[in-house]
Amino acid sequence: MTLGKNPLSLDRRTLLSGMAAAPLIGMGAGAFSPARAQHGRDGAVPAPEGSLDAIARRSGRRFGSAINWNAGTNGGSIQNPLYTRIINAECSLVVPENELKWQWTRPAPDTYDFTRMDAIAAWARANGKGLRGHTLLWHRPRWFPDWLNNYDYGANPVQEAERMLVDHIRTVTDRYRGQITSYDVVNEAIDHDTNRTIETSMSRAMGSPEAVIDLAFHVAREQLPDGELVYNDYMSWEPAHLAHCNDVLRLLEGMKARGVPCDALGIQSHIEMFAIDPATGVGPYLEREWRRFCDEVVGMGYKLMITEFDVKDKALPGAIPERDAKIADFTRRYFDVMLDYSELTDILAWGMVDRFSWLQGFAPRDDGLEVRACPYSSEYAAKPMREAIASSLMSAALAQG
Repeated sequence: MTLGKNPLSLDRRTLLSGMAAAPLIGMGAGAFSPARAQHGRDGAVPAPEGSLDAIARRSGRRFGSAINWNAGTNGGSIQNPLYTRIINAECSLVVPENELKWQWTRPAPDTYDFTRMDAIAAWARANGKGLRGHTLLWHRPRWFPDWLNNYDYGANPVQEAERMLVDHIRTVTDRYRGQITSYDVVNEAIDHDTNRTIETSMSRAMGSPEAVIDLAFHVAREQLPDGELVYNDYMSWEPAHLAHCNDVLRLLEGMKARGVPCDALGIQSHIEMFAIDPATGVGPYLEREWRRFCDEVVGMGYKLMITEFDVKDKALPGAIPERDAKIADFTRRYFDVMLDYSELTDILAWGMVDRFSWLQGFAPRDDGLEVRACPYSSEYAAKPMREAIASSLMSAALAQG
């Protein structure tokens, strides 16, 4: 792990950006031969030369994106040929945006519905994409199915809660055995307001949130002895996230002390500009504190993963050229820090096209303009953000030698 600044100068970086950042949307899925490509983990085929994935692989990483299922062709989905063309051109790895969460897969206590997730898995196989699992347990009542929030655990609540969780993890991992080898086992177990692990109907039945978390990881390890087991959480390097980062450290320390088999911390990386720092012209961020946080995580033996990258641009001006330039600048700064860590493995965007970003509804701009959150515009054109990611990935590859 290198804690210093990236050795490439800004002038060198400018030269590299022209080499590394040419958009690939014109190439499409047919621009390379899977038969000539080297297969990676999970049967994934590397994306074409010059893609974000190909550049990431130069430093031993992969690049991917969220994708979803919907009934029409106008979405960030497997049914949208314009969207999948970008995925095929840039990514070797995909993750379902919602379709593996309990709300989608388990409509009732004893009923599973994998129709949508099966379709994504089939698309990934047909297109040579690796597939991540998100998530075996989203530990927040707000995102539990209603039936789970109101479930009667009966006279033996511990045993019933354990049965329900074990059955879920075994059912999912058995169904996608051999295709999904990396799972967000537990997602977002910490309450941002109380700075404690979140209580749910399941944790109350089992006695504590930690009992649920530990069981989920132990069952996942039994199911996937060689799999990659990830704790995933919503945080990044802005000042508002500092307390939450400390809470995550305490959680990871406790898991390590209890022998919980977790391999990596998934950093969602929804980086945000809700204000502007006059000194930098972009959103405030705490690089020193963020590095200290990452140092402590890897010091405990955990790997790092960027699982859900995008940018919230609420504080930026509306003019697209200026806005895109600042988004690219903020993106480059973040990636330059994260790529300093050899422990950083896969990198996934939470969608590749602005129009379909969840942030259009979750963190809308006050002026009503579209959030410019993703590497590609709503017109499916590569943006400066895409160039910034490519430049940082190329710099990391050259620094590694």
